[in-house]
Amino acid sequence: MLEEKKENGGLRPGMEMKKDFTVGRDQTARVVGSGGLDVLATPVLSGWIENVAYEMVDLWLKDDQTTVGGSITTQHIAPTPVGLKVRINVCLEKIEGRKLIFMTEAWDTAQKIAEGEHVRFIVDKQRFMDKVAKKKEN
Repeated sequence: MLEEKKENGGLRPGMEMKKDFTVGRDQTARVVGSGGLDVLATPVLSGWIENVAYEMVDLWLKDDQTTVGGSITTQHIAPTPVGLKVRINVCLEKIEGRKLIFMTEAWDTAQKIAEGEHVRFIVDKQRFMDKVAKKKEN
């Protein structure tokens, strides 16, 4: 138990974070290339979800640790036009060693626009970047 607490920096299931974003023209499906309409692009929405989970966990980790995304499953269920605010909510559901599992939701000012699951892994920054450097050598 002490080892797990040390490894995950005091994170615990049930922790939540919310963050607001405003949809700009450069974040539309038409501009990003994921569709042909001027509505919030799914890849941008997914990036916002990852950002909120990353920022929440980063508050709790040691300086030599960070998290990396492992997977994201997002059901983008309603469109959001340019200019509307979007609130992303992430809730840490499970901790399995270094693996963090989040339930996610997104709402615009009118309705729920997305829900899903996001997985992140706690990593040692230097060890991770050493692996990246080694990969470049090949």
